[in-house]
Amino acid sequence: MTAGREDETGGPISGGPIDFDRLAVIRERFATDDRFTEVNDQPSFAPERLVCQYDRRLYPDRVQSARLEIVWFESGDFSLHYHETHETGAFNHRWDRHPSGHNTRDHIHPGPEAPTPGDDTTHPTDWRDVLSMALSEIDDRQRGFWIR
Repeated sequence: MTAGREDETGGPISGGPIDFDRLAVIRERFATDDRFTEVNDQPSFAPERLVCQYDRRLYPDRVQSARLEIVWFESGDFSLHYHETHETGAFNHRWDRHPSGHNTRDHIHPGPEAPTPGDDTTHPTDWRDVLSMALSEIDDRQRGFWIR
């Protein structure tokens, strides 16, 4: 199975097959993580993704929901999309590794709007380190809601 999803410029995120085995390992790990209330693989609205719903208690009332969507390709390419729904708008941030006409292979689309083009960067090589990096950045954002 290959992903047909496109980025904001209309270009494909990756033409490679989805690494469902890697997503299954991530799902098993995240299913026991208290920060998530739901971990769904291949939901109908995103059949190539793992969608992890954050516990609402991590956020102030103005944040109505938050989730992390993960897609990983057999090539090692990936897209991690963090999304918050707020009373008045949204926050989006993406960590990407894929061929791109708008950025280098490793790049981010920073919050709050995750614009394209994004910012070129270098992500860790190991997939576990990529997840740790993204989760750490999300944890920092969550703490920031409470520290003022």
